[in-house]
Amino acid sequence: MEGFGVHTSMWTMSWDQKGCEHAVAKACSYDMDFLEIALLDPPSVDAAHSRKTLEAAGMRTVCSLGLPEEVWASRNPDGAIAFLKLALDKAAAIGAEALSGVVYGGIGERSGLPPTKAELDNVTRTLEAAAAHAKALGLLFGIEPVNRYETHLLNTGWQAVEMVERIGAENMFVHLDTYHMNIEEKGAAQAILDARDHLRYIHLSESDRGTPGMGTVDWDEIFVALRAIDFKGGLAMESFVNMPPEIAFGLSVWRPVARDEAEVMEKGLPFLRNKAAQYGLICQ
Repeated sequence: MEGFGVHTSMWTMSWDQKGCEHAVAKACSYDMDFLEIALLDPPSVDAAHSRKTLEAAGMRTVCSLGLPEEVWASRNPDGAIAFLKLALDKAAAIGAEALSGVVYGGIGERSGLPPTKAELDNVTRTLEAAAAHAKALGLLFGIEPVNRYETHLLNTGWQAVEMVERIGAENMFVHLDTYHMNIEEKGAAQAILDARDHLRYIHLSESDRGTPGMGTVDWDEIFVALRAIDFKGGLAMESFVNMPPEIAFGLSVWRPVARDEAEVMEKGLPFLRNKAAQYGLICQ
């Protein structure tokens, strides 16, 4: 995973044939290196069509997801393992390089208490099995810590590192997100420095999830930290305009967070690319 990509949430949250063709065409028009596919409903995905469309466009891909409530790993590890194995099979069939995201739980999973030993043991068992299945398929497998309002399980870069090292699978990595870091970390660079040995992927997302460069994320500190650790992984812009109803409740976002697609893609995307180039992370 390397280069500059974009999350498909910019254009669709339904990875059906229509959504696939639209997102791939849009990503190509902006000269993206890869697409991150939101794999919210793995059984419904037409993997053969997706692979054909992506390969015809020369578009690399990463898949991501959060677990449905009925298979939250903290309380139903067997169900979570079965769901993740199916998602990994689909990701491999699509031709993806990795599956990542909130693969350890649900987006909006909160108990109101710190995670218990039993919950973390269940999560560990789930991720061990999923990482092994991913390795057999030739896939990388990542975990993304998210903020306290979206989960009680893993909130910081250091917690993600501890989980990756607890499992010890060579194909596992840490996936950070600047939006969540802006809420949870002591400083903008903290998670990057903490996760430096395991960091292979990062979401570039503004403080309100809208247009990059129009919020409070300290982008210079983010990019100088990535440069300092000699980051070689994937840089993925994750922005929204109107929050899709499929995930609005879990993300606790109820209003438009950007004016329109043009604002995000014609102002936010160049802003991030210029910052990445300024700090020597990409060539333009």
